[in-house]
Amino acid sequence: MTDPRVVSLAPSATATLSALGAAECLVGVTRHCDPPSDAGSAHGVDPVAVGGWTTPSLDRVAELDPDVVFTSDGLQTGIAEECRERGLAVDHREPATLADVIEDFRGIARTVGRPDAGAELAADARERIEAIGDASADAANDERADRPVVYCEEWSDPPMAAGNWVPDAIRAAGGRYPFVDAGERSREVDPEAVAAADPDRVVVHVCGRGDRVDPATVAEREWIDAPVHVIDDSLLNQPSPVLIDGIERLAGLFADEAEP
Repeated sequence: MTDPRVVSLAPSATATLSALGAAECLVGVTRHCDPPSDAGSAHGVDPVAVGGWTTPSLDRVAELDPDVVFTSDGLQTGIAEECRERGLAVDHREPATLADVIEDFRGIARTVGRPDAGAELAADARERIEAIGDASADAANDERADRPVVYCEEWSDPPMAAGNWVPDAIRAAGGRYPFVDAGERSREVDPEAVAAADPDRVVVHVCGRGDRVDPATVAEREWIDAPVHVIDDSLLNQPSPVLIDGIERLAGLFADEAEP
């Protein structure tokens, strides 16, 4: 199979393609993507930046004559449909849980003709999660007393508890997450409900901010009484192999000796 010409309008797809060794197929990306140095090499080009995650120029996308355009998340559903209306082939992903995220590694790999790489990447992700220990093996038991209660904040104005795959990630890392069920969208939280849950750890990963959040702005709230950890938002917000790095990072934070 000839290497396809790929435009990725989703940072998660770009990161997954990179992990699959398929970044060389990329001819277009958004300015929010971080392709490796060999991106586009299969076609002798450097990937063209086609705009932002929610504001790509579809004229520029079409000019690149892609064999497939990758999109992700409900916020890009309209973009995916517009691409299809232009006659472009689209691979659109909306994973809701950790299992969905890992299965999408295989799906994306099949789209670019690298099914074996996808199977290997998915298997590696599962092995890394299992290696965390019995917290992963017992992930379905969310009531164990020795699991720390964790509050994850995806947005701070207003405060929103992270949903989607983040509850799964917390449990895989050994924590309890009583704020949003796995697969449900992130939602605004009641400060009194957070205080009543008495979290042992607070993890802040504000969308689009990387790790550029002052933990003191969260720790000073009257309803927060726990160590506050700020991590790069891509480690939890991006449904790509980076999420597995995030789970490993969480497992370290939940260890007794971890400091905020």
